[in-house]
Amino acid sequence: MAEVTVVKQPKAERMEMAPFFTTPIFRGSLFNMNPFALMRQFTEDMDRFFGQMPKTATDTAAWTPAIEVKQKEGKLLVTADLPGLKKEDVKVHIDEDTLIVEGERKQEKEEKREGYYHSERSYGKFYRSIPLPAGAKAEQTAAQFNNGVLEITVPVPEAKTKRQEIPVQEETKKAA
Repeated sequence: MAEVTVVKQPKAERMEMAPFFTTPIFRGSLFNMNPFALMRQFTEDMDRFFGQMPKTATDTAAWTPAIEVKQKEGKLLVTADLPGLKKEDVKVHIDEDTLIVEGERKQEKEEKREGYYHSERSYGKFYRSIPLPAGAKAEQTAAQFNNGVLEITVPVPEAKTKRQEIPVQEETKKAA
């Protein structure tokens, strides 16, 4: 077995904080930061990092289209922006109490000119699940696809909210 020499370093008179605790990674002092703010910042940084990564031709990365969900006039309205897709590329179904929108895009671009050839392919699958509110009428769901925009309408019972106004009072100062 090889021998290792261990040398004990003398204690420093004053301990200084390592400089990496105030680097721009944390945008402030690590010890004064709220752990939730740190997690939010980390999540934003990771989203920004992975959102800007180049996709390779062989990469079948997930693609997340923009989807808007709103409830209006007794209907749940789901709008999905699916540019470049055809009706045949998209599937919509309801599984128990969840609306599922899924599909795949395949883009192939080929350019030929004199002495020049360029070919590019990109593929991406997407899967979005949207929980339906209680009482949704799944059998009356309608989906329409026009110019790359998918619109889904699900009849739902209107939510009755009980709203009560609460008066705001001003504090009176007492004389001492």
